[in-house]
Amino acid sequence: MRLTTRTSLALRTLMFCAVNQGVLVRKHEVAQAINASEHHLAQVVNRLGQLDFLMTLRGRRGGFRLARPAAQIGIGAVYRAFEASVPIAECFDIQGGNTCPISHACRMRGHLVRAVEAFYATLDPLTLDDLVSCNGGLQTMLALPDARPATPLNCAGHLAMAQ
Repeated sequence: MRLTTRTSLALRTLMFCAVNQGVLVRKHEVAQAINASEHHLAQVVNRLGQLDFLMTLRGRRGGFRLARPAAQIGIGAVYRAFEASVPIAECFDIQGGNTCPISHACRMRGHLVRAVEAFYATLDPLTLDDLVSCNGGLQTMLALPDARPATPLNCAGHLAMAQ
């Protein structure tokens, strides 16, 4: 199974917003941090806004941020939202792209359905918070310069020991 670029960009965008929780971020800041074109990112942000993962604000002082706490954003839901319309195999293409001559007799389809559901079931318990909390490396890469703490905190909220 190969995931689309849009799904990858959606997850990276959500992680950027979670790391910069409460800050209205701008498209150019996110695009630079996650190595994406602003045009492609705009489409992803628009979709994330439609799905109520992001709250967007248009205009000169606009930007976007998480629409709800990171602990309430399920990774399985994000992946389903971006991947559900992409057929995993030719025989799943209901738009007329199925040219497989054996699709009506093939027994593989049911196995693929179960495999995809197992994939999503693995992601369902994960939240955005699980991916960003206590992740100093991600904090370092994605935190806006003004938002970076002078001294990193460890997971217990205590000052991390300098190494």
